[in-house]
Amino acid sequence: MHTIAFVEGRQVDIAYERHGRPGGRPVVLLHGFPYDPRCYDGVVEALAADGTDVVVPYLRGYGPTRYRDAETFRSGQQAALAADLRDLIEGLDLTRPIVGGFDWGGRAACVAALCWPELVGGLVTVGGYNVHDIAAMSTTPDHPAVESRNWYQWYFHSERGRRGLERHRGELANQLWREWSPSWDIPDGAFERTAPSFDNPDFVATVVHSYRHRYGLVPGDPAHDELEATIARQPPILVPTVVIDATADPMDAPSPEREHRAHFPTLVRYSRVDAGHGVPQEHPSSFVDAIRTLQEPPLDFPDAAV
Repeated sequence: MHTIAFVEGRQVDIAYERHGRPGGRPVVLLHGFPYDPRCYDGVVEALAADGTDVVVPYLRGYGPTRYRDAETFRSGQQAALAADLRDLIEGLDLTRPIVGGFDWGGRAACVAALCWPELVGGLVTVGGYNVHDIAAMSTTPDHPAVESRNWYQWYFHSERGRRGLERHRGELANQLWREWSPSWDIPDGAFERTAPSFDNPDFVATVVHSYRHRYGLVPGDPAHDELEATIARQPPILVPTVVIDATADPMDAPSPEREHRAHFPTLVRYSRVDAGHGVPQEHPSSFVDAIRTLQEPPLDFPDAAV
């Protein structure tokens, strides 16, 4: 059993697990879709042994995390995910934690580092600048080979797809795990330990909104309009950063290091790992090494603001 606590955010009561040494250097690790904190178990074990204070939240729509009000917009947009991370950092009084993530969690980490760099001491991001340019995504099609891999996103754009996710959420998530990590031999029980997090009553609404909003098909939560306007400018991320590219991820091919440096002026390290989409689960040592790189020596905060 994993001990779960809660912090009160502006829109959601954020469930989280905490490991390691209280008072140690704080690290926040954020999962993606369709995963949950179990994807970080191998990373947490190593960092906790180092004496790190490791916080692993359940994103909105997952596990025990709950919207605080029945009237709150069930939004999965990038600004909402980042705002929840801000609320977690402030609510737990974490001093400039290193934040890391992939997929949705990487987006939350990147956007929080972009918008509130004074709150973030370092960033680990899988795939680099994990920030949606909605104006471009809503108008510019990708190559058909890329579009075909995004079948689930187009599925969620329809009411039929929403009902399919509602009815077959476990089967759909398991299908995506296997498609996205083709070289990973999924350990017995790994998916089964994660799947209960998809039973959150707002999982479907949050997921569907996320995949519709990023293509400009539906409006976002007005509470996050100002934040989305900042994100739309696609500014660089100034906090010290480690970028990890996965070489076996069919969803996101590695980019040249020079492209990453254009987005991260204080890129500390760039690495490629032989893993699929779920990097911390498939190759936990790469995530552990990235966090350790940002922990030593102490980092100087760049004197810049968005």
